[in-house]
Amino acid sequence: MATYDQLTEWAGPGHVVRAERRVVGGWRIPDFMKARLVEVGIPVTPRLIERVVMQSEADPVLLTDRGPLYLLTTDDDGAAERASFGVEPETGAVYFVMPGGAARFANSGVGVWLETLHCYGARVTASELLGEPEGPEEHFSEEEEERAFAELERLAEKLKEIDPAAFDGYEGLLWPALLDRWLY
Repeated sequence: MATYDQLTEWAGPGHVVRAERRVVGGWRIPDFMKARLVEVGIPVTPRLIERVVMQSEADPVLLTDRGPLYLLTTDDDGAAERASFGVEPETGAVYFVMPGGAARFANSGVGVWLETLHCYGARVTASELLGEPEGPEEHFSEEEEERAFAELERLAEKLKEIDPAAFDGYEGLLWPALLDRWLY
């Protein structure tokens, strides 16, 4: 299981936000999931999480087509309705919420979501091919594109090992769609 220190190794100091016990204390998710948010935290993650902002209310505030979720992250301007991660009450399943409230299944629980973010973030941060692009004019050569696809396939296999449910199909799932569209 990923630790706070492991996340800060690739995300950087100050880029992993731990929940305060009082903030998640009233959330209706399993206690062990609350503990992971408090002890490990959520990393700012390249191309995925720009800002960690956990709601403090006891009732879920992130409105989605699945019903309300507990807010975990927002986009850079803080607008939760744009692109956010949220956790489902009772089950603790994590969803990526698109503009307009469409929720894509991300992971089957908070713990495997944090593991997935760690694997994804560490790989993307360390990769010459998968890191942040230099600018809109940057394009891959054919050889670089092949290497990037191979790297994405290896990453997908690792993520699938962490949470098989996150790759059980394609429609409505975050990780297969994100990895599939990486270079487009």
